[in-house]
Amino acid sequence: MTLFHFFNCAILTFGPHAVYYSATPLSEYDTLGTSMKTAAVYLVTALVKLVCLATFLNVPENDTFDPYQEILKASIGFIDFAGLYFALTQLTHRNISQNHKFQAVGLGWAFADAVLHRLLPLWVGARGLEFTWDYILQGLEANANLVLSISLAALVSLMWLRKNKPKTLIPVIYACAAIVTTMPSITSYLRQSLGWDLPKAVGFELSSSLTMAFVSWQLYAACQRHSN
Repeated sequence: MTLFHFFNCAILTFGPHAVYYSATPLSEYDTLGTSMKTAAVYLVTALVKLVCLATFLNVPENDTFDPYQEILKASIGFIDFAGLYFALTQLTHRNISQNHKFQAVGLGWAFADAVLHRLLPLWVGARGLEFTWDYILQGLEANANLVLSISLAALVSLMWLRKNKPKTLIPVIYACAAIVTTMPSITSYLRQSLGWDLPKAVGFELSSSLTMAFVSWQLYAACQRHSN
């Protein structure tokens, strides 16, 4: 029963990444190499963020929300921009379109995040003797992060790689990218200051990720129409 629960949670956490790859044209264009290279870039970026967090952030004495610490943490989160920009511009890609490139980069980014932050807790906790919903909810969090990562990759692609975009959309693109990047701090505020429990916070993450995905898609489509 414990292994069955572990495999269910693992499929929920990592399965959507495989489904997205196989169900979209990414598999037809053989973009797996791009996603794996992006995963390596994510690990380096995560290491840089970890060093910055350890250098500039204080260890809280309790679990209360500290605005200064969260603002600093959110600022360090903008290092993701640099990592995604490097993955989109400096990695060697096959002859794929910009549309498929940002999807492959976002997929690799989200998969590396899921492995780094979800695999060990799943292996240690989901095989416990007592059933708990926490790891199912963490799997749903990983799904929300998959959607947010692809959205952020699309927004970064629009910010720096698409030159002829409508000027009226530029502030909207930057604002949406900032919202996606600061989503962990927003969730932390909801849980620590407003007292939201994990199911309610995960529901917010899922709904907000779908909303940002829709907005990002509309922005990307608008920029494509403008360039044509």
